[in-house]
Amino acid sequence: MKRIHFVSLGCPKNRVDTETMLAQLPGPYELTADAHEAEVIVVNTCAFVEEAKVESIDTILDMARMRDQGKLKKLLVTGCLAQRYPEELAKELPEVDHFVGTNDLDAVAALLSGKKRRRLNVSSPDRQGFDWDLPRQSSMPGYTTYLKVAEGCSNTCAFCIIPALRGPQRSRGIESCVAEATRLAQAGVVELNLIAQDLTAYGYDLEPRSNLTALLEALARVDGIRWIRLLYAYPRNFPKGLVELMGREPKIVPYLDMPLQHISESVLKRMKRGTSADQVRRRVAEIREQVPNVVFRTTFIVGFPGETDAEYRELVDFVRESRFDRVGAFAYSQEEGTPAHDMPDQVPAEVKQARLDELMYVQRGISRELNRALVGREVEVLVEGKSDESELVWVGRTSQQAPEIDGISYISGFEEDLKPGMILRGRVEQVTDYDLVVGPA
Repeated sequence: MKRIHFVSLGCPKNRVDTETMLAQLPGPYELTADAHEAEVIVVNTCAFVEEAKVESIDTILDMARMRDQGKLKKLLVTGCLAQRYPEELAKELPEVDHFVGTNDLDAVAALLSGKKRRRLNVSSPDRQGFDWDLPRQSSMPGYTTYLKVAEGCSNTCAFCIIPALRGPQRSRGIESCVAEATRLAQAGVVELNLIAQDLTAYGYDLEPRSNLTALLEALARVDGIRWIRLLYAYPRNFPKGLVELMGREPKIVPYLDMPLQHISESVLKRMKRGTSADQVRRRVAEIREQVPNVVFRTTFIVGFPGETDAEYRELVDFVRESRFDRVGAFAYSQEEGTPAHDMPDQVPAEVKQARLDELMYVQRGISRELNRALVGREVEVLVEGKSDESELVWVGRTSQQAPEIDGISYISGFEEDLKPGMILRGRVEQVTDYDLVVGPA
């Protein structure tokens, strides 16, 4: 039996693609976590920004060295980098045997079984026949997973290459989403993290048209699912009834990941975000009013072309006044193939870095203050396992801590036997800037 090793880079959407490829492996392959033992290695790449591209290339080269250091016989590169630069990569990376695009997940199994032999397996990302019913082999603990409910994006943000890599928005039918959620719940999953490039645009492309509100109502009826979390909600396209449903449905955790990118009116226009500063402020206020204890996660871009010091200061002031629970910030990356690439007044790298450092310093203080306010509050916490630091301490997450991107909760003092996947009621006893210590309520 041949051993195969997978490397998945980038976002959770890429992880789901990796899990789909894993589930289609032909019979004579065994998964291994040790790249040195693998005869086949698959690297699922990211190409969203320059930093991600560099990481992907470095990883490919690291894996290619296994031909001399390990047992490697075949190297496959899949995902966004392969979709974006297939011919260039084929020329510059002779050590890679096959390249597979974002819309060609089934090609991996065909290549490994000998049914396909082409080096480039990269079709148009606009292909409509996306097979939502392909099986997945989970790479996460059995109690939590991501549920991809749409592929691609139909927005035209000036800085973003994703539509060119993933194609336009293609929503998955509610029946298909519920069927997978039911299978996952029967297998022990209690937490669903909904993902898409633009979650709040879900269903607008379906016939007949649907929306995220209808999808959530259906998923909330799935027995066994305890937590449903919303990630990547575009601020413009909130469907009717969504915020009200979030406020009253206990299975929808009070957490929202809504990338805002900026607050300056002029920067938002240059970014082609399709929303105004006033709309952003009203959306944030609406959600906070109707969803008690909501945790807001958002992202911002600093140093977008033409960003003046005054526009940047407006962003810093907005972060200070809004007091978001979680903030991710990025220095603008000049990506070829996007409208912003050729915009005038590109901001110097050292200015972008200084602005990024200051913004994250401001947010760190806000996160520290908000965490301190949690001391003494009762919370639900999902048990994940024993801490690497001590056998006496367990770790987990509250409903307001998303997997892989937020802090964790250290769990101690409970007399009952703890098991991964349990959801306990506890009380916050101590905090750090990002993590919590939770004891019995």
